[in-house]
Amino acid sequence: MEPHPPTRARRPRELTEAEKSQAREVSLARIGRLFTAHRGQLVAVVLIIVASSVIAMAAPFLLREVIDQALPERDTTLLVWLVVGMVTVAAVTAALGVAQTWISTKVGQQVMHRLRTDVFAHLQRQSIGFFTRTRTGEVQSRITNDIGGMETVVTSTATSIAANLTTAVATAVAMAALSWRLSLVSLVVLPPAIHLTRKVASMRREITARRQRELADLNVTIEEGLSVSGVRLSKTMGAGAALVDRFTASSRRLIDLEMRSELAGRWRMASMSIIFAAIPAVIYLSAGLPMTAGTLSIGTLVAFTALQAGLFRPLMGLLGVGVSLTASLALFARIFEYLDLPVEVGDPARPVPLPKQRVRGHLRFEGVSYTYPGSDAPAVDDVTLDVPAGTSLALVGETGSGKSTIAALIARLHDPTAGRVTIDGVDLRDVRLTDLADVVGVVSQETYLLHTTVRENLRYAKPDATDAELVAAARAARIHDLISGLPDGYDTVVGSRGHRFSGGEQQRIAIARTLLRDPRILVLDEATSALDTETERAVQRAFDTLAEGRTTITIAHRLSTVRDADQIVVLDHGRAVERGTHTALLDADGAYAALAA
Repeated sequence: MEPHPPTRARRPRELTEAEKSQAREVSLARIGRLFTAHRGQLVAVVLIIVASSVIAMAAPFLLREVIDQALPERDTTLLVWLVVGMVTVAAVTAALGVAQTWISTKVGQQVMHRLRTDVFAHLQRQSIGFFTRTRTGEVQSRITNDIGGMETVVTSTATSIAANLTTAVATAVAMAALSWRLSLVSLVVLPPAIHLTRKVASMRREITARRQRELADLNVTIEEGLSVSGVRLSKTMGAGAALVDRFTASSRRLIDLEMRSELAGRWRMASMSIIFAAIPAVIYLSAGLPMTAGTLSIGTLVAFTALQAGLFRPLMGLLGVGVSLTASLALFARIFEYLDLPVEVGDPARPVPLPKQRVRGHLRFEGVSYTYPGSDAPAVDDVTLDVPAGTSLALVGETGSGKSTIAALIARLHDPTAGRVTIDGVDLRDVRLTDLADVVGVVSQETYLLHTTVRENLRYAKPDATDAELVAAARAARIHDLISGLPDGYDTVVGSRGHRFSGGEQQRIAIARTLLRDPRILVLDEATSALDTETERAVQRAFDTLAEGRTTITIAHRLSTVRDADQIVVLDHGRAVERGTHTALLDADGAYAALAA
């Protein structure tokens, strides 16, 4: 297999959130594609809307007949039929409205669901680098606040446009049929209304973008201030008051933005409402002028006025939808920005099978270098390692020497900028990420436990694991007796980030979790550096069990934990400067001996 060509990480200039929102124009066609899978349902909604609008147009004509025919001529039979017709029209349009609302809401919620899951799934594919650069609260805000803010637009905009447009067209046709002259008088306000609406929409979009950024900042403050670790830090540092001040200031800015969003352009739209309200008076005046007097019946005038009032409601509705849609483009821009993020570490186009049952675990680094984005100096520089299957390698060195970066490269949290990493001769970039996760197990110093039971934390590694397998893994990790001694046993809730247990207990639960996956290659990344001596001994015995028959890479500050490794490599500024056994390296009296002193 041809080795992968070296790749160099590039970091483009970071844009501010405001620049990103302003620079990214959202295509309405792209928004429309969100509804492609629901074309049939949308067609049904449009047909229902058209039918409802056409049926509703009968009401003014029935009213005209009541005023001009049934009442003056005292025709009771005709009057009854006309009234029945009015009630029937109202009942049918109401029923159609319920059906239309049900279908459109269902479609909207399905689109929302798809957006949420697509964003979450795409972010799961992002590299560790993305999450180190991005605030957790920002990610949460986009999935909850931004997508939640789009709900009204997604669920009702399309149907609102169709309903209002159909109603407006049908009403305009009916008005023209009654009196084309009065129709012209009624429509003179349209050009200024459209102009003002575009102005208001632009204002709303800018304010919406600023509001969502402020909501993200608020989420970050909540995440940092109310997590277990954040509360512990604020209490020990006496920073609680400062956090409250920060939250209060952000919330106050949010109030201001919400007020501006609601009031943006309201005086303009209020002016239009006044003008629209004055139109009936102008119509009555027009009907009473000498040149038009006697040309219109009272019924026609009343029916026309009713239609005119009915016309401006959908027109205002269309203009309001335009404002909401334009404002929501800021939300779509933020969501599409995440959906458009490139996947830095992804699955290969033609993956090479790496079945765990046949993996021996021979690990090699061939001239590997890696430079973090934005850094000038490589974290790992031209490192070559050969770890035969079933043997152990220890990586030692000062902080910042590149040990954890090598561990991340083995788990393919990053891809090398030069060289390649192989397992049994297969480049890791040619292997599916899920297959690699089956082969490589990682236990790090920062153990992460989910806020659920011990049982579910263990099954996170193997969802179909039996209770017997859970107990066997816990026994091997020297944690079964402690768990079974708890009142709820394996159903004990570990608490946020596992704070129900001590550091050593969390570590052994993590070891049991890794044992369930049964990886062929095991990476222990400074997994005992924060533990006391007695706890470290207990965890180390669990590690010894875990490492049996596996290729093991151990990263440690305490040399006592790696002295029995088959080979030890000393790293300095990303380069391998020494390698050998514990005894040989001590005898060489070099960098390793200096670390042991």
